Amino acid sequence: MNTRQLRHFLAVMDLGSLSAAANSVHLSLPALSRSLQALEDELRVPLFDRQDRRLRPTAYALEYVQRARSIVFDEKEGARSLALMRAGEHGPLSFGMGSSIALNLLGPMLLRLLADAPGLYVTTLVQSTDVLAAALRREELDFFVGDVRVAAHDRDLIAEPLYPCTFGWFARKRHPLAGRARVTVEHLAEYPLIMSGYADDAVMRRMAELYGFTLPLQQHFAASTNDVATVHTLITASDAIAPSTDIAVISAVRAGTVVQLDVAPALDLELTLGIVERGGRTRVPAAERAFALVRAFFASAAQEVAVHLPPRKTVRRAKAR
Repeated sequence: MNTRQLRHFLAVMDLGSLSAAANSVHLSLPALSRSLQALEDELRVPLFDRQDRRLRPTAYALEYVQRARSIVFDEKEGARSLALMRAGEHGPLSFGMGSSIALNLLGPMLLRLLADAPGLYVTTLVQSTDVLAAALRREELDFFVGDVRVAAHDRDLIAEPLYPCTFGWFARKRHPLAGRARVTVEHLAEYPLIMSGYADDAVMRRMAELYGFTLPLQQHFAASTNDVATVHTLITASDAIAPSTDIAVISAVRAGTVVQLDVAPALDLELTLGIVERGGRTRVPAAERAFALVRAFFASAAQEVAVHLPPRKTVRRAKAR
């Protein structure tokens, strides 16, 4: 048995089709079939039932698949760790972050990384946490900065929590609702609402519960975008209103173009941002330098939010009966 055969086995398990797997591993169908047969002979168990020209995983295959992934992963990591030792600080670095974080962090972070290590090659991905987590699992990223909750549901991921966000409703400085006390959802509904950023099902349900919205939540909004720069454009150039994290709007609040509305009830969503990476994977040497920049960014952001936005309120929710 060799890891090449295991890669062929995993391709079939992941893609569910012999032809798709053959294309993925660049083999002919007969060659892939021979590789799978050799693996079955080595393990002395049938991995697939061959019925109706399709391969159906057996109980043996379902039991073995995670171990096969670990073996392939360990082999790749062994070669990767040696390559990183050879490359030192000049090895490649690939990371991602959400649009709300990238707006103020990505440019300065890249400038600092490239200045400190001129030979470093960096690739970045700005996307929502679900997309970034999928890319991390595929080992296309060394780490990403985003919602750390994703690591709680995936044993292959580990997270370093860094910044608990607060949420609010934001509009331009001279918006008709700016400065008004206890704005209600009925007042909000008089203006175009912009859904910003990535929102999971739990966030959608909580917003519906707070404001009496029916699901799907999108029907109450005029537009939806995960690009924070576009959200800033919409709310500063019109009477549009957007719910947002503090980290996404702090630069606009500091500049005096955007203000937080006094909406009742308050938008008491919970989100902690931080660094997420794959457990057991050798860190790229330049990642430690990148982590220090991310930590410093969130520490500075916390100070700015404390100065420019209302004090954080403790989130209290009724206990389930």
